[in-house]
Amino acid sequence: TSLRTALHSARLSRLAHASGSYQARRGITTCQPSKTRIGWIGAGVMGRAMASHVIKAGYDTTVFSRTEEKCKPLQEMGATLVSTPAEVAERSDVVFLIVGYPEDVRSCVLGEDGVLSGMKSGGVVVDMTTSDPELAIEIYKKSKEIEVASIDAPVSGGDVGAKNGALTIMMGGDAKAVKAVEPVLQTFGKTMEHMGGP
Repeated sequence: TSLRTALHSARLSRLAHASGSYQARRGITTCQPSKTRIGWIGAGVMGRAMASHVIKAGYDTTVFSRTEEKCKPLQEMGATLVSTPAEVAERSDVVFLIVGYPEDVRSCVLGEDGVLSGMKSGGVVVDMTTSDPELAIEIYKKSKEIEVASIDAPVSGGDVGAKNGALTIMMGGDAKAVKAVEPVLQTFGKTMEHMGGP
């Protein structure tokens, strides 16, 4: 599905270009372990492994999973567990999610207790789920309305790549926001490609 992923990210990038660049706003600066609060939604095999690299790098991390038990290893590493995606957003500058299906992405980001209901202006949402292009565009538009950057960043490399911090990440979105979150992506990614942007 690498071609579909590339087309997916490129489509979001074209939308960003057509809509105008997400301008430099409060909070869009280079992520740093001592300053940037990270939110993580999704603690399946890949998500848990990816989040563990972020925590090991020293980032203050808040986590959520519909199955709380899956977050226990991350809690033991120092992460804070909360009850809703909105709570994750309230406690974070950048929120990453990697969940099962497009409907899960929609619920976690756009739902009543979703990320956008709790995200402050200047925040960044990074969806790493291999999801639906139309949904990615919808999230981009709704995020922009509240001055939040949205990055579409599906990954490849499987469970082994996640555990070894060697994933390939293909990103669609504003270049400034992508640059800001790169230090976090580098904790679990080996190859990163920005598919384009404004």
